[in-house]
Amino acid sequence: MRRALWNIAGMAFFAIGVVGAFVPVLPTVVFMLMAAYCFARGSERLHSWLMNHPQFGPPIHDWQRNGAIRRPAKRMAMVAIGLSFALAVGLGLPVWVLAMQALALGGVSVFILTRPEGPRI
Repeated sequence: MRRALWNIAGMAFFAIGVVGAFVPVLPTVVFMLMAAYCFARGSERLHSWLMNHPQFGPPIHDWQRNGAIRRPAKRMAMVAIGLSFALAVGLGLPVWVLAMQALALGGVSVFILTRPEGPRI
């Protein structure tokens, strides 16, 4: 029963991550990391499949081995963050909402930009 729950959670995170590959404001890799974590506890086969997937596997390996985020992923994240904030401004959201969003997005940006881009030497 416990393994089934881990697999269900892994599938849910994987599905959200796939949606995130097409929706700019929804992250992909963080959900794939969570899916890998769940699959590691629920199904060796699903975990192996995800870790060896040509698109989703390399960013997971980068993060697990080095805490790294590749430069193209950083660029895409910064573009998505910028577009998200521009949309909020364009929608005329209240200043207090924009301030909270700017604070949160700023924190996320600092985190992303300070991660290494590849293996540590």
